[in-house]
Amino acid sequence: MLSRLKPDITIDIKSGLHAGLADLLSCRLGRPLRSLRMLPPFLSRLLSRIDAMVAAWCLARSHNVADLRRWARFRVPAPMFHFMDGAADDEVTLARSQSDFARYEFLPRYLVDVSNVDTSTTIMGAPIDFPVVLAPTGMSRLFNNAGELAVARAAAEAGTSYALSTVGTYSIEQVAEVCSGPKWFQLYVFRDRTLVNEFMDRCRAARFHALCLTIDVPIVGNRERDLRTGFGFPPQLSVASWLDFFLHPLWSLKYLDGEPFQLANVAHKAPPGDAELTTLVDYVSSQYDPSVDWDAAAWMVEQWQGPFAIKGIASVEDALRAADIGANAVILSNHGGRQLDGAASSISLLADVKQAVGERVEVILDGGVRRGSDVIKALALGAQACMIGRPYLFGLGVGGEAGVAHVLALLRAEIERDMALLGVTRIEQITSDYVRERR
Repeated sequence: MLSRLKPDITIDIKSGLHAGLADLLSCRLGRPLRSLRMLPPFLSRLLSRIDAMVAAWCLARSHNVADLRRWARFRVPAPMFHFMDGAADDEVTLARSQSDFARYEFLPRYLVDVSNVDTSTTIMGAPIDFPVVLAPTGMSRLFNNAGELAVARAAAEAGTSYALSTVGTYSIEQVAEVCSGPKWFQLYVFRDRTLVNEFMDRCRAARFHALCLTIDVPIVGNRERDLRTGFGFPPQLSVASWLDFFLHPLWSLKYLDGEPFQLANVAHKAPPGDAELTTLVDYVSSQYDPSVDWDAAAWMVEQWQGPFAIKGIASVEDALRAADIGANAVILSNHGGRQLDGAASSISLLADVKQAVGERVEVILDGGVRRGSDVIKALALGAQACMIGRPYLFGLGVGGEAGVAHVLALLRAEIERDMALLGVTRIEQITSDYVRERR
């Protein structure tokens, strides 16, 4: 993912002000400006109050994930919004990941007692209150200063699991301090295997429940929205992107009022005296290894000796290989359409994968989930749970922790309501008998 943050085609505005903004976003202004990052306390408090009022106003008018996406576009500068919202090439896979849920329709049962609906389930041995897991997403502080801490707190409060990204802006230990729920850590097979072992040791010490290996980034996809906005490290912003920061003063001021932005889990790998974000991006980019194979994944399963999920499964064959090496769960995912455009949607693969793997591994669906009804369709076709990424990032961008909590509350309410309308009261009752492919 990170190598893509260095666009090959950008518009570079050679003005001092643009250069200053670019340096600000890439944390390269050095000590003089860092001393100015913190606003006076009374201004900081006033800014927080105004921001909270605007967030509450937006959340009160957000009745579904689509509403939150619209408000996120209002609240977050364009380069950050399009990094969150965009996908690869023509974004065909992104669109189909959502639209393919409409291929399936419900077959409800009536005259059933649905006065007590229970949405709880288990994922890799950990109980959760409803079948939605928060996917790993890198650099969440791009959307709100509270970043991964806000997401982790909201997940724990909602009674579900959160997966922290290797390229998170808060560390394994910081997330563990604020999240009492089941925590996963997402990682890659890096060239430096000692780094992988270090992550595992830190996760054990911080009582993380599971590891999640992402396998679908041998190289990084062509994300053209980032090329157009000039998003990258260091950024080379278009004129429109440059102006957009001034049209989002709350985001910009809160950025100035926050702590320096860094990739917290690898900050110690920077050369002495050079922990700048661009340096850390370069370091992580250098660690991606396009030559890794299933033997490397099997090594990681063996090293961890605990619940282990493999994310990025996009075929029956890979699902079977994941089961063969001892994974506990496979996560059907096309990386939000951000890698290979034209890859199959996860929901279209689900039934075939479930039939092939049976009960050998749990199947989790990631991609395209925007409604509680999408979750129920996935469960009916064989998923144990669903993952969401963009939906909670929209909430984060709109209102921080309160925004993430709002997304989770909306989805849980939709799942509970739709289960009652379908005529089921427990998650295990949702089977293929309740859906069919549209004719």
